[in-house]
Amino acid sequence: MTLCTPARTTTRPEVQRPHSPPGGPRRFRVAGADLSASVAVFLIALPLSLGIALATGAPLQAGLVAAAVGGIVAGRFGGAPLQVSGPAAGLTVVTAELIQRYGWRTTCAITVLAGLSQLALSALRVARSALAVSPAIVHGMLGGIGVTIALAQLHIVLGGTPQSSTVANATGLPAQLANADAAALVISGLTVAVLLAWPRLPGRIGRRVRAVPAALVSVAGATAVAVVAGLAVPRVDLPSWSSHALPGLPEGPVLGIAAGVLTITLVTSVQSLLSAVAVDKLIAAREDRGLGIPRSDLDRELRGQGAANIVSGALGGLPVAGVAVRSVANVSAGAVSRASTMLHGLWVVLASLLLVPLIDLIPLPALAALVMVVGVQMVSITHIRTVTRHREVVVYAVTLTGVVLVGILEGVALGIAVAVAVSLHRLARTRITREERDGQQLLRVRGQLTFLAVPRLSRALHQVPAGSDVVVELDGSFMDHAAYETLNDWISGHQAHGGTVELAGRSGGRIGEPGSAATQPCCRPWTPWHNHQCGQPEPAEREGPKGPRPSPTRHQLATGIGTFQRNTAPLVRGELARLAREGQRPSQLFLTCADSRLVTSMITASGPGDLFTVRNVGNLVPLPGEESGDDSVAAAIEYAVEVLRVESITVCGHSGCGAMQALLSAAPDDPLNPPAPPSPLHRWLRHGRPSLERMASRHPVEPRIAGRPPADAVEQLCLTNVVQQLEHLRAYESVARRLADGSLTLQGMYFHVGEAQAYLLTESGDTRSRGTEPRATEPDGTESGGTSGPGEAVFVQVPPTVLEPARAS
Repeated sequence: MTLCTPARTTTRPEVQRPHSPPGGPRRFRVAGADLSASVAVFLIALPLSLGIALATGAPLQAGLVAAAVGGIVAGRFGGAPLQVSGPAAGLTVVTAELIQRYGWRTTCAITVLAGLSQLALSALRVARSALAVSPAIVHGMLGGIGVTIALAQLHIVLGGTPQSSTVANATGLPAQLANADAAALVISGLTVAVLLAWPRLPGRIGRRVRAVPAALVSVAGATAVAVVAGLAVPRVDLPSWSSHALPGLPEGPVLGIAAGVLTITLVTSVQSLLSAVAVDKLIAAREDRGLGIPRSDLDRELRGQGAANIVSGALGGLPVAGVAVRSVANVSAGAVSRASTMLHGLWVVLASLLLVPLIDLIPLPALAALVMVVGVQMVSITHIRTVTRHREVVVYAVTLTGVVLVGILEGVALGIAVAVAVSLHRLARTRITREERDGQQLLRVRGQLTFLAVPRLSRALHQVPAGSDVVVELDGSFMDHAAYETLNDWISGHQAHGGTVELAGRSGGRIGEPGSAATQPCCRPWTPWHNHQCGQPEPAEREGPKGPRPSPTRHQLATGIGTFQRNTAPLVRGELARLAREGQRPSQLFLTCADSRLVTSMITASGPGDLFTVRNVGNLVPLPGEESGDDSVAAAIEYAVEVLRVESITVCGHSGCGAMQALLSAAPDDPLNPPAPPSPLHRWLRHGRPSLERMASRHPVEPRIAGRPPADAVEQLCLTNVVQQLEHLRAYESVARRLADGSLTLQGMYFHVGEAQAYLLTESGDTRSRGTEPRATEPDGTESGGTSGPGEAVFVQVPPTVLEPARAS
């Protein structure tokens, strides 16, 4: 017995996030993967932090302070859980210049002010705006910084002292080479050799030992050689923490200090945000797809970086930013939460307090060689190839040269100016050519069609002979109103004189004419995917001078995909990326017909990941064991119920179903004259015969729709089929078990295509399973007892607006 009740919405239980147990006191738990990843990152961070502090001219403890604060503070409050922050090579030039101009104490104060600026920017929620900077400018800035670092550290590698500017370092290099210190050169050469060869060790043993970071091995090896051989080279000298310099009040010109604050803010923010985006991509590319690891919250990340810079500056540390090398190591080591980043900061603190005698043995040329290699690697060949492919190598080169010769802010400003000039040049540069090919006039437009190109476009169009067949090939993604009107007016006039015009994209595929939407009032916003006909359908082939031409509908699939990639994909990419990481968790199994007019996502207002949809001819559910070799429907039901743990199953029929019409029109079998071997369609439709028999036997009465009987036999069978397939679902063991424990509900649905109206039938009133008094539900939601006969199935119209009483929170 089936009765209807108002449509109910089910609320899915909230998915428990990993590493956050429900209820009870919150305890700090560390996964084994986070512990091992933190050790790997620490082994990389320790020598790099000392080397970057050496390169800036700051106290060596400042690098350790920045590494510890970046790990603990930025790791705790930042928005990128697996990003590792600390002293970055990209800040070396800026910090070195500030220390040289204003001294160390003022530089610490500038770092604090830069952190406050980052907090202000995060409050304004402008973090995403930093991503608007052209990648060519960012890569050029990092490349210029890398060149500057490499030239400066090369002097220390050779046993000398770096000069005050990049130009001075370059011009003084020949003299430094002539007076190179042999001991420093041996230690530096050994460090570079180990650093480059370690990741390339072959074989199984090499694969195992490569787990130890190359930076640690190279510095440790150089230190051991220097100690054993007794080489006279300058070494690390960590002064007592009691004499560690803390920030003081800024001293110097206000404009100069403001420029320093702006530079630190700009470089640290852009580098950290771009690194966070890159870390998200690395996480998504892991084997576990980063399941349970949230995507970066860039505004929160900017806030965490600001807090870290305030604390680091206040404790006498270097400026802090998100760094790529340590972040890549963290992700590659399998970290799953921010605990790995925070623990790495804790290990730096312990090393700074307990390993001072070992740290003091490290030769300065080894640290300089390490930082020099990092600087060279910042001039990435991959980045150069990328900007070359996108025709932005000029922007890259100007930014890199400006950073090396003038400064970071000035170089970035030059890069932005060149990028704007290149964009304007591309926007204004449009090539228009005309030629005759196979009796057709081919007009090619290369570039964007703006008002600046209208005179040339008009001149080329009026050179086309009247009455000719024309193909206009548009190789651009933008057309402004002036160009649109010019092209549309010419098309109308050319067609009025007996000519034909076809618009083609850059691949030659036909696209719609500019004026088509205006001349076809029946078009609607959904027409790109709706296979509609505005007026009379066009013939499949159109005659041309060289014979029939292919219909534009042949390009409909490619056009639709292109429209999706251009308009829809940017809007749903974030949600689909989340679903790709987390996997599918639909709330219901939706079993419906394969009819093309039934768009499940549209009629249920659902999105990606909401429905587990199974479609077949006639929305049939074969009884268990009846599919005879094709268990696709049974497998889908088992997967949805047992694996995905859906909370409801909906069987949806629709008006004008071709499968139901075929069942009604099928001739009865004659045992004396057996039919020919049945086709696959006839074999499949046999699963609908129980619905046909149910309707013929009036078992026990016919279903009703919104208080009225079915309009005809087809609609009666469509409604009966929904009820019958729900009965078939109960025969599945997995479904029956979930129904018995109350964790699964069955729902029937009927969609009237012509009315665009949905009708619901629910099983909550089934007296066999729930023992309730049969009651029919009216469209307004009120119940009427005793008006429905025993076993009557009523489909109730779903109103467009459902009001629910307010609930007290």
